[in-house]
Amino acid sequence: MNLTKFWAAQLEDYVMDLDWSKDGLLLAVASSSGPIEVFGTKDGIKRMSVLGHEAGTHTLRFSPDSQVLASGGQDGCVKFWDPHAGQHTLTVNLGNDWIENIGFRPKVKSTTHLAVSSGKKLCILKTDGSVHKQLPDAPKTISALAWDPEGGCLAAAHFGGIKLWDSDDWILQKELPYANGINTLAWSPSSRWLVSGNADPSVHLWIPSEDAELHMSGYEGKVKHLSFDLTSRWLATSGGKDACLWDCSGAGPEGREPNMLPHDGPVCALAFQNSHGILATGSQDGTIQLWSPERRNPLRATVKMPAAATKIAWSWDDRFLAIGSTQGIIYVLKCEA
Repeated sequence: MNLTKFWAAQLEDYVMDLDWSKDGLLLAVASSSGPIEVFGTKDGIKRMSVLGHEAGTHTLRFSPDSQVLASGGQDGCVKFWDPHAGQHTLTVNLGNDWIENIGFRPKVKSTTHLAVSSGKKLCILKTDGSVHKQLPDAPKTISALAWDPEGGCLAAAHFGGIKLWDSDDWILQKELPYANGINTLAWSPSSRWLVSGNADPSVHLWIPSEDAELHMSGYEGKVKHLSFDLTSRWLATSGGKDACLWDCSGAGPEGREPNMLPHDGPVCALAFQNSHGILATGSQDGTIQLWSPERRNPLRATVKMPAAATKIAWSWDDRFLAIGSTQGIIYVLKCEA
């Protein structure tokens, strides 16, 4: 398997976030000082270049139909963009707190909904800027959001636990207590597992439909990155110099030893492909590695980059791997067997 440079681009500074459009045509990137750039996938030519959020852009996401790009920043605003025309369409001001997390509801059947967290507040916006639902404040700052793959449930984490909201009537389904800080959330593609990466440091797994939960500790540092493979069997986590690969088949990984995927520096980014089984991991020494969990010798490819990755993401057809770096450089690598 080979990873070859397809194109690269320089931003002003540190890459805060990136996202591929689901139609495969565009890659959107946000830098920490605020600017947002949108590039054509096939040629790396800039399609949109805007100031973004004055105090800094924190996050961005494409809508499921690829027609809208939403961004959130330290100015307390959510902005909507037409990424194909390269134009700003509207701004929603939600107050003084940073916009920490945004996420479009997947598998939209009618109206497109965007979940937004700002401090303790959680609201659901429509793409016309109107508020579809303002939910009750969380006890503490909301640290992570995750839609289940079918779009029927929204998980919102805060210090002390997770709230599960039904996305049809916005009634609270369940509360999942956890007596520490939660850095990140991930649903398995099967919707069976909900996983948190924690500050204690550990990984905690729930099966909400069965009121069951599992816990794995012993990490070197805070767990900030989680990714499931498409089968929901393999869960990859950061938290040290090795990426940990947990087998979630059957009763789950508790009591099992994880497969350790070694790096020379702490793992700072990881992502499974969308429709295939390759895992990409990045470490703070600039190394990017590809792994096949099912193989006896799982390492498939290694590439050394000039700077550590801040974000990595596969294109929706799994042909390209986008890497955002601490130096503000975006690399798009082509993956070939």
